[in-house]
Amino acid sequence: MHLDHAHTGPAAVSADSARPDGTRRALRIGLGGPVGSGKTATVAALCRALRDRISIAVVTNDIYTREDAAFLLRNAVLPPERIQAVETGACPHTAIRDDISANLEAVEDLEDSVGPLDLILVESGGDNLTATFSKGLVDAQVFVIDVAGGDDIPRKGGPGVTTADLLVVNKTDLAPYVGSDLGRMARDAAEQRGDLPVVFTSLTGADGVAPVADWVRERLADWTA
Repeated sequence: MHLDHAHTGPAAVSADSARPDGTRRALRIGLGGPVGSGKTATVAALCRALRDRISIAVVTNDIYTREDAAFLLRNAVLPPERIQAVETGACPHTAIRDDISANLEAVEDLEDSVGPLDLILVESGGDNLTATFSKGLVDAQVFVIDVAGGDDIPRKGGPGVTTADLLVVNKTDLAPYVGSDLGRMARDAAEQRGDLPVVFTSLTGADGVAPVADWVRERLADWTA
């Protein structure tokens, strides 16, 4: 069951797909996960993988800084005008689930200033396993965990792990060094998530973000259909 996400199937998207002028708005995908799991690196890799074929923008969330946006700008993954930073001033889940006004304003500003856009990625600040996005903000959500956080994370569950539209288990290259069992993580994730997809990534490898990029492309195809 998806908390705050009503789906009729894997291709389901929000019914509110139009902008006030009647044009189709961008697909919005949220990325959440614990601190250090690799959310910003995943966003950067997705931008590099997709930017030549589709029109993308990014909204980042940090509590008191603009560090994640600065990282994306330093790495030149998108032109500066396509990256907006939100300083939440409170727990990250507040700005993506409870009071989404700052994020929603940033999303709409991007569509007005650099649109038309195909995709907007909304990155949450680092939070715990309970982080979920409001369906008023995003159409689908990705939850990123990493093997260094412990191979028991999928078994512990929580809304982020169990209900996200895609679960990403990141930093698989570190598994031998931190004693994480990838097979165990896969089995536990499948038990917690049922038919919801899980992918394993290592962004240090060539095209390491490919499983996530492929999933995003499928969501975009559903959206534009």
